[in-house]
Parts: sequence; structure tokens; C-alpha cells
Amino acid sequence: MGAYSLTHLKELESESIYVLREVASQFENPVMLFSGGKDSIVMFHLARKAFWPGKVPFPLLHVDTGHNFPETIEFRDRLMEKTGAKLIVGSVQQSIDEGKVMEEKGINASRNALQTVTLLESLEAGRYDAAMGGARRDEEKARAKERFFSHRDEFGQWDPKNQRPELWNIFNGKKQMGEHFRVFPISNWTEMDIWQYILHENIDLPSLYFSHTREVFERDGVLLAATEVVPRKDDEEVKEMVVRFRTIGDMTCTGAVESDADSLEKIIDEVSSTRVTERGGRSDDKRSEAAMEDRKKAGYF
Repeated sequence: MGAYSLTHLKELESESIYVLREVASQFENPVMLFSGGKDSIVMFHLARKAFWPGKVPFPLLHVDTGHNFPETIEFRDRLMEKTGAKLIVGSVQQSIDEGKVMEEKGINASRNALQTVTLLESLEAGRYDAAMGGARRDEEKARAKERFFSHRDEFGQWDPKNQRPELWNIFNGKKQMGEHFRVFPISNWTEMDIWQYILHENIDLPSLYFSHTREVFERDGVLLAATEVVPRKDDEEVKEMVVRFRTIGDMTCTGAVESDADSLEKIIDEVSSTRVTERGGRSDDKRSEAAMEDRKKAGYF
């Protein structure tokens, strides 16, 4: 009998499906966070495989800042209709209207950080005891510190210096009442793995990921979309450029990159040769050296 071996993509897929099934078996009321970005789309694809031919046994939760790209929302709604998945939407605009968070003012105002309150309220309202997300360790140094099963206290806070050990594939989901876990099934994937898997599985994506002509302007080295939700300075000139987005988030902080990559094959070639990190175009990560870790400690995903 010949040696049995898996490709690296099949090994990653197998690991992620194992984690997803562990969540379904260990927790009473899990939920999957869904942003409409490529990582959450791949995670949802893996969940459908993990429980096929049954339905995904947990709902999806989208924290909508109200400043998402229209293409993202259209894709989200089309995917939910196609798959029959249950979607719950937490609204940052509603949190603002109810006075639970205060919208930032000024030229660099963003709703990105405001998501934390809406996320924690949505998790509490649904009494969810595990929230799965598509964060990967190669994205950012704070995310590199996360375990697969990451404990959160009763206030949704994360203590990066006091994490539970994970030996081999043994995951510890024990918690006290009111506490919950964040779970990261695709922690070990890289950006390149994600793109190669999307190509291999022929997974549909929002058009934002592929090069297209768009009105943008430059601020601090970041190409931001010219929209009514992003105020501009007098000297910031709007121009049409051929761009695409490597990450998809709030329009106020998600930067585009100049690119002619209009196919998955071209994107893989581009990612293999670039020296700029995936989140290099995110202005929210540039607010401070520890911006992501500070947000995560407060309950951000």
C-alpha cells in the first residue's frame, strides 16, 4: 500500500473542519461571524463542508457599521439567499442612535472601533457561548498570539498573557457563566493559502477583490474610496484609478491597491511577489503600534 498524503490545502481544510466540529460538539450556542470578506467566506464554505449534507448548525452574525461597501452587502445577501443560512445583523448605526457609542468626529473619523460595543451586545443578546471568526495568525501580530479557542471574560475582554495551553488538537472550551470563547478555525492559513483554496474550490467573492476602475484619493499613503462617508481635505484630489482591495472592511479605513489583477490566477501571482503586508492598506492598524491588540483586549474581534 502506498503512503497516504494530503496536499497542504487539504491538511489545512481538514484541520479547520475538525475545529468547526469541535465547536459544534463543545458549545451549546455558537455563532459564526461573517463580514463578507474572503476569510469569512472561506470559513462559511468550510462549515458547509463540515456538516454536509446537513445545514450549518449555527447562525451567522454580521456587525454592520453602516459604512460597508455596497458590493459587500449585496454579496452577503445573495449568498444567504443561495445557501439558506440564517443571518443576524448587529447595527452600529443603531448603537449610535441609542446613545451606546459616540461617533467619532473629524477628518479621520471611523466607525471601525465602534463595532466592539455592537458585537458584544449582539453576542449577549443571542446568549452565544462561542463566536467563530476568520482571523488568521499571519495577518497581524496581535492575531498571531491567539489560540484556536480563545477565552473571553464576562465583559468580552481578552488577556493575551493568560491564555489556555493547547496541546496538539486538544481544545479546552470550559467556561464560567457569562464567559464565552472566540474561535479561529483558519488560524494557520496564510493569505496565499486562502487564495489558492478559493481558486481550487471555485468560491465566489465580492467584485471588490478584483481590479476595477474606481474613484479614490490618497491620504497618508493609503488609497481610500471616494464616497460620501469619507470626508476629504481641500487638497485631497479624487482621481480614477484601476484598483482592487486585499481586505474588505469599513469604507472609512480600508485602503485599495493599484492592481491589474482581475482574475484569481493574477491575484495569486500578485500576492506571491508583493512586499506589502495584507493589512498594509488599513488605516485603522496605523493609529498606534498596538492598535489591534488594544481593540481585542476591549472585546473587538
